Amino acid sequence: MDEKQFKPFIPADQEVKEFTFKAVFLGIILAIILGAANAYLGLKAGMTVAAVFPAAVISMAVLRIFNGTILEENISRTTGAVGEALAAGAVFTIPAFILTGVWDDFSYIQSTLLMLVGGLLGVFFVIILRRTFMEDTSLPFPESVACSEIVKAGQKGSTGAGLVFGFLGLAAAIEFFKNTNGIQIIGEKVKAMFHITENSQVPFQSPVSSPAFLGVGFIIGPALASITFAGGVFGWLFLMPLVIYLKGGIVSLAGGATELGAQFSAAKGLYSETVKIMAVGGMIVGAFNTLYNMRKSLWTGISRSLANLTGVKGGGDEARTEKDINFLYVFIAIGVLFIPMLFIYYHYTQSAGIALVTMLVMALAGFLFAAVAGYLVSIIGSSSNPISGLTLSTLLIAAGMLLILGMTGNPGIMAVLAVATVVCCIAGVAGDMIQDWKVGHILGGTPWRMELGGLIGVVAAALILVIPIMILHKGGGGIGSDALPAPQAGLMATMAKGIIGGQMEWGLIIAGMLFSVGLILIKSPSPMLICVGMYLPFETTAAIFVGGVIKYILDRQVEKKGADDETKSAVENRGLLVASGLVAGEALMGVILAAIVAANFKLVSTRPDWFGQPILGFLTIIGLGALMIYFPYKAISGKK
Repeated sequence: MDEKQFKPFIPADQEVKEFTFKAVFLGIILAIILGAANAYLGLKAGMTVAAVFPAAVISMAVLRIFNGTILEENISRTTGAVGEALAAGAVFTIPAFILTGVWDDFSYIQSTLLMLVGGLLGVFFVIILRRTFMEDTSLPFPESVACSEIVKAGQKGSTGAGLVFGFLGLAAAIEFFKNTNGIQIIGEKVKAMFHITENSQVPFQSPVSSPAFLGVGFIIGPALASITFAGGVFGWLFLMPLVIYLKGGIVSLAGGATELGAQFSAAKGLYSETVKIMAVGGMIVGAFNTLYNMRKSLWTGISRSLANLTGVKGGGDEARTEKDINFLYVFIAIGVLFIPMLFIYYHYTQSAGIALVTMLVMALAGFLFAAVAGYLVSIIGSSSNPISGLTLSTLLIAAGMLLILGMTGNPGIMAVLAVATVVCCIAGVAGDMIQDWKVGHILGGTPWRMELGGLIGVVAAALILVIPIMILHKGGGGIGSDALPAPQAGLMATMAKGIIGGQMEWGLIIAGMLFSVGLILIKSPSPMLICVGMYLPFETTAAIFVGGVIKYILDRQVEKKGADDETKSAVENRGLLVASGLVAGEALMGVILAAIVAANFKLVSTRPDWFGQPILGFLTIIGLGALMIYFPYKAISGKK
């Protein structure tokens, strides 16, 4: 359809309450909550989930109580959803400062400054690009269109908020009774399913009874969940026995169960020293393969963005639905944001020239990748935004330039990670904002008000987000542990420390890279995701796989029923809300329980012996799976 014929849901000549205190305040709360939830998920599972749908549903439900308009809901969603995007940028990079050893603990001021600058630059860069994306009718914006339909349906009385809040509460309750920091009744692992010896700590376990991981598997679907699990199977069930054999562990078979159990008890440390390093090498090739496969889209996005700079304008006498923040103010703000980054890079490098070069690399990569992220989100949705690949590219460029300039050791590592953090936040926020503003474009929102909401959401999330990350590090097992593996941050840490610090495990890295090349040659889907599965604990990938299986069963039942496209869409949307509630509930309770531990307080010291841990854990998975199928499937019968 021609853009001139496009009619927003709320006409441009109609004035509706929009940028109000209640809308912005709710958006700030959502930005903090959804940001914290996704920080937890990113550290635990190495991935985040798009917040646009739960933010839209919660905004509709809450603002309806206060007679909010559809455009107030739009502002609340836009302000709130950006917290998830900033969380992705933060957890994929900032923990690398800890993993490389350049920080002993998280620095609130430095972490917040990096997130704040990256998030704000992401918004400002996309303001410049917004009109190009909004006016291109060839871009499908699948998630934006779906979200706008949910919001429109909400005007008729169906919000789906009950699903989100109900499953959020259920997941929070399960986590409270499962987490070792809570009142542990439900066991995290159904150990009997992989029971090898009577008293051994088996290095690979059955799926964790985790609502969040089941929700993640459901959201990404059976295909991607299976690919992730394949990495876990390959790493733990093929490579790990091979590593033990090569180290002479096979001899212990003659010694009986005790020695074999001891071998497996030490396997996690051995896995981290070998297979995890190979997984990092595989992720490197996988990331660049993803970018290569998208090369035409990348080049198109960059070309359009650069061309658009020649005709940028903002403000003026345009219709309400076309008014951006004045671009003069945008360019001034971008220039101002470069100043603190120049100082922080100088603080790390102690060289004005190197700091200037580092800042220029950050600025150029940030703008280009903001354009790339926006373009990819408009094609495939924000859930598939390859920000880790874009960030890794930036890290390698920055590391190479710093090496040429003679910067090595901890100062160089900190400078490289600082560049990667800012660019990662830019790419994450840019993709999210393009998606959100397209929803607003369809609904008839005012661009400059949505842009201001995005800026407010970034500031709110940046000021708070490092706190749950610090809490999880102190009370949740520690960054880099099995409890918080943080795979993307581990990748960034390995590369920064290896290139700048000269501590690369090149043999294992190259082996992993060649493994990924082999996957590419046989046309294996997503080598990157397979290697992420190798990096994560086996029980995590197994739980994600179970979530994918649940989604497969639901899809099959819907197909057998002969549902039409509208009904399938309704089932899909309800399932997405159910899964989002599960993710948010466990994540928020996990952060709360970690805070309790960080405050040196424990709810209970021992688990009641009269509860069967394996049985309850197993029943938890089965029960959640049944509910995740039942409630979305109800859409077929038209029940609410």
